[in-house]
Amino acid sequence: MSTAVKFDNVQAVLFDLDGTLIDSAPDLGAAVDKMRLARGMSSLPLSHYRPMAGAGARGMIGLAFGWTPEHPDYEALKEEFFVNYESCLTERTFAFDGVAELIKALTERGLPWGVVTNKSKRFTLPLTQSMPLFQSASVVISGDTTAHAKPHPEPLLEAARRMGLAAESCVYVGDDERDIVAGHAANMKTVAATYGYLGQQTDVSQWRAHAAIDAPHQLLAYLGAHPKAV
Repeated sequence: MSTAVKFDNVQAVLFDLDGTLIDSAPDLGAAVDKMRLARGMSSLPLSHYRPMAGAGARGMIGLAFGWTPEHPDYEALKEEFFVNYESCLTERTFAFDGVAELIKALTERGLPWGVVTNKSKRFTLPLTQSMPLFQSASVVISGDTTAHAKPHPEPLLEAARRMGLAAESCVYVGDDERDIVAGHAANMKTVAATYGYLGQQTDVSQWRAHAAIDAPHQLLAYLGAHPKAV
């Protein structure tokens, strides 16, 4: 990690959810693996599912069954996955090591923060409401909050609007290339979280993020000094 560049005039930090703030791969993997077991197929290890956890149903179903959204039975399988996931989405999901400390540091600096995820509110709301970590979040934007999902910039712009801030004063942190694409399109500073899921055979350097971090606390070095909230 290089900290030669500091972000100026940062007034808020926005984060992707899965793979950036929380490790939801165990619950996502369990939901789709249950489908394999129900069909008499063998269980697959979490390590098989983890790289594509950030891709949600598409990633999980692809790894478990080799199906793409073009398969004629994909939609039925996706809804079965959703039902399974809905029933277990907080059982094995935790914040990544260091995330709670990062959020505490941001609040102590007086920097508001929020979430912009492609996860639908069907899952985002119960998950964030069940975890104390998100009690201090200023905004939570789900994949269906606006008419568009990332990599479109609209969800990020909506988050900035709800916080009453100019988009260019926000930093967006994510573990997928679409996060960085959306951040650039919204005119935000972008940070690649390389400790996340990343996908398969990913070269993060090709994303053209303004910065990359290998652990959550490293983000603070890019934000410079900020006064504590009064």
